[in-house]
Amino acid sequence: MTTDDISYEVIDRVAVITLDAPERRNTITPRMLDDLAQQLLRAEQDPEARCVVLTGAGTVFCAGLDLASTAKGEGMLDSPSDASPPPGELPLRDIPPIVLHKMDTPTICALNGGAAGYGLDVALGCDIRIAHPKVKLAAVFTKRAILPESGGTWRLPRLVGWARASEILFAGKTLTADEAVEIGLVNRLVDAEKVLDEAMDLATEIAANAPLAVRATKRMMRHAATENFEDHVQRQYLGLLPLMRTKDFREGAMAYMEKRDPDFQGR
Repeated sequence: MTTDDISYEVIDRVAVITLDAPERRNTITPRMLDDLAQQLLRAEQDPEARCVVLTGAGTVFCAGLDLASTAKGEGMLDSPSDASPPPGELPLRDIPPIVLHKMDTPTICALNGGAAGYGLDVALGCDIRIAHPKVKLAAVFTKRAILPESGGTWRLPRLVGWARASEILFAGKTLTADEAVEIGLVNRLVDAEKVLDEAMDLATEIAANAPLAVRATKRMMRHAATENFEDHVQRQYLGLLPLMRTKDFREGAMAYMEKRDPDFQGR
């Protein structure tokens, strides 16, 4: 399935979502914002998709919001249309950062190029990030007289710590790929032409595992961010019991005893 600016396809149980507006460096328009959220939801509900790879067409992952359309009066903050929400009401539960945060399907961002502003927030919303040595991550919000509007102030301190996040966000820093790897924002670097292949290899490895267990593991990690240890262990135990009743659990045990690769069906 493909919209004007975003493509969706499933390859070997991996949903590949591509920001496909290279002529404007994949900047996000209001329509594209909605389309991206819908494609992420589609992947979350697709029984054939066990992992998601999010990438961009061209040489830039996403250069942020589409300031050109804003300058022409067509941006997200301009006069409302008939389809716009009522004044003072924003459907935040349906925007890409919220959808990404709530997804149980693992997500990998294949950074084919730089990510700035909103594009950086979307990349940080993925579970794993793979890039190449020339990629730059630009947290330039304060240089544009705004703040990280899509979860950056929540995610960045949790990923790199308060002090590093403060320096990056207050100063509007642009990080090199090496700096991003050093502080843990990017998992690893590969040659530019191998970024998508590397992401697909990892996604395929994840997709080969028991999907119910993978989704439950991610769900537990998300809950752990707001729970104390004792409550979390109790939640883990309650989550483990239904998994041990699945056909996949029996398949995993049999495959281990028979010294073969398991064939998990998500049941």
